[in-house]
Amino acid sequence: MTLHVFNPEHDLAMGANLANFTPPLAARRLRMGLGFIPALWAADGDAVLVDDVELARSNLNEVLTALSRPAQRVHFVTTADLCGMSPQSVSPWGWDRAVCHRLLRHGVRPSSCPTEDYIDAVRSLSHRRTAAMLLPALQQEGTVGMARECTSAAQISAMAEALGHVVVKAPWSSSGRGVRIMHAGEEGGSLMGWIKNMLNQQGCLMVEPYYKKVKDFGMEFFSDGRGGITYLGLSLFEAEGSAYTGNMLASESVKSAAITACLPGGLLDSVRARIQQSLAVGIGEAYTGPFGIDMMVVEGNAGTGFLLHPCVEINLRRTMGHVALSLTPADENAVMTMRIAAGNNCKLKIQAL
Repeated sequence: MTLHVFNPEHDLAMGANLANFTPPLAARRLRMGLGFIPALWAADGDAVLVDDVELARSNLNEVLTALSRPAQRVHFVTTADLCGMSPQSVSPWGWDRAVCHRLLRHGVRPSSCPTEDYIDAVRSLSHRRTAAMLLPALQQEGTVGMARECTSAAQISAMAEALGHVVVKAPWSSSGRGVRIMHAGEEGGSLMGWIKNMLNQQGCLMVEPYYKKVKDFGMEFFSDGRGGITYLGLSLFEAEGSAYTGNMLASESVKSAAITACLPGGLLDSVRARIQQSLAVGIGEAYTGPFGIDMMVVEGNAGTGFLLHPCVEINLRRTMGHVALSLTPADENAVMTMRIAAGNNCKLKIQAL
């Protein structure tokens, strides 16, 4: 039996790097409302840790009804049920010190959690500099993208002056919370206060050119920890600003057609092969589990066609793209949407297009 855990605060917990980490209210509401989602890929007999069992059952049934799928044979459990459980493995959204501490505090055996060294290694690889280091290996005709690591406000201001305006990103952040746009000459105000605060907290910031985005998407993978990187599928998602709002649910052929209409033939396949080859050493040997690489189609210079940014960020955890893949419609031609209804009662909404 595997114990599944949805911990959407993972990226923020990575940044804090604390065992006793209190997620912000928005993350706690997301965990309450969407805690059931591991049931969508769990095996029969697995357990899913949730805050409220009845709410989890109700929200799961809504999703399954929208997809005309049978009920899942999983057990929903709360932290009160963990003491004495002996799962063969634990599968969280992402491993960090906070989720380990939470599980151990409620009675899960230490052998079910990874070592401190493993968490340190995954945290290091989860730094946005990993994406910046991968970018050169993915560059080819039809692609664009660069990012630099800055350790001072002066370096960031210099990049903004040189490029006109830039995107500034915290090394570890979640759903747009650690992303800001900076314009040339923007030296004061709340933005510079945020920059200095992030530099103090996380040691550096990643800075990249501002691109005119046309389409967000990603590629989802699985690393076996022995150098094997398996491609799982495409994720076409939407975002408001940098905050995730929803995914397309469709067959791989439908999703691929939506992206390749803007790009040279064979480019996606070439990028995917380079990712698998480049990450076989490093991530492929140090990390075990699902991960995703966010990409985007952007306007070319002076509006001349479109280019692919092949690595906006790397998420060494499960992603909403993996969730979308688990909800792919059985009908090859069907297209649906998966959205998060935010607020006091977060829900996963499935609708046909």
